Amino acid sequence: MLDVLGLDSLEEGTYRRLVALTSESAEALAAAMNAEVLELRTALESLEEKGLVARSTATPGHFVASPPDLALGSLIVDRQEDIRRAQLELGRLTEAYRGAISDRTDTQVVDVVHGRQAVAQRFAQLQRGATREVLALVKSSVVAVAPEDNVDEALALARGVDYRVVLERAAFEKPGFLDVAAESIRAGVTVRVTEEIPLRLMVADRRIALLPLVPATADSGGGALLVHPSGLLDALLTLFDLVWQSAFEVVPTEAGMSKRAGDQIDEVDARILTLLLAGLTDHAIGGQLGMSLRTIQRRVSALMERARVVTRFQLGHEASRRGWVGV
Repeated sequence: MLDVLGLDSLEEGTYRRLVALTSESAEALAAAMNAEVLELRTALESLEEKGLVARSTATPGHFVASPPDLALGSLIVDRQEDIRRAQLELGRLTEAYRGAISDRTDTQVVDVVHGRQAVAQRFAQLQRGATREVLALVKSSVVAVAPEDNVDEALALARGVDYRVVLERAAFEKPGFLDVAAESIRAGVTVRVTEEIPLRLMVADRRIALLPLVPATADSGGGALLVHPSGLLDALLTLFDLVWQSAFEVVPTEAGMSKRAGDQIDEVDARILTLLLAGLTDHAIGGQLGMSLRTIQRRVSALMERARVVTRFQLGHEASRRGWVGV
């Protein structure tokens, strides 16, 4: 936790241990922390330079911890000042960048990113730099980062960034994908589903877009286009808005939720209805939920009979009216 103040793990562990002690020698600390004495002495010297420890005047060869509110408080102030200077420099660089944009040629509004690692890095940077919203079109195949590995999404959501994501329907045929999507929705992501998505896309604050490209060969590593403010970016935003408007929103329901007392369905039926209304086939729903095709068909028929409808379209309307699904 104290790494943000410039402490490595050994320095932090040493300081924490000394805080709980009156004083201690480097040898005793090394033994207690299962570390080499030389490494521990180096850590103590670094802590001493930072003002976090001092040599004991009462017991030669021992070290004592400086008061946390004084020592750590000083480091925090220093870091805050570093951040303030960085923010000022960011402002100057941003102004210079904006000035350069007006002089860009048509070919300079796009930067080419080479390699899977570089694409994943830009994917993370866009989310880390977003302040208002992140828009994404996600095809069923993954190029840069799998949804479950996208830790930057959770951090951005915690900062108050809005996420709007459109998924390709085929993605739900992957085992466990529904649970991953449901977790993102519970975290605050608005998810919609459509039959087919024309391209992969991520846009941060409607000012910069990442357009991942399909690798030409298995060994090429792939790449992406980083699109800056331009007519091309405007076109990509228009494309996203059109796909978003025509897509179906997915809202997982909890077991027992309904609008009318005595008219509840269980969690399995709620999940089946959610996927059914998202346009998945019975076979795909069965694969997602680990159930046979016959079981899915039987449960859908039972729901239709219970809702007193004769078509699946009518079932969707009645399920929404009764509160069986949160759409």
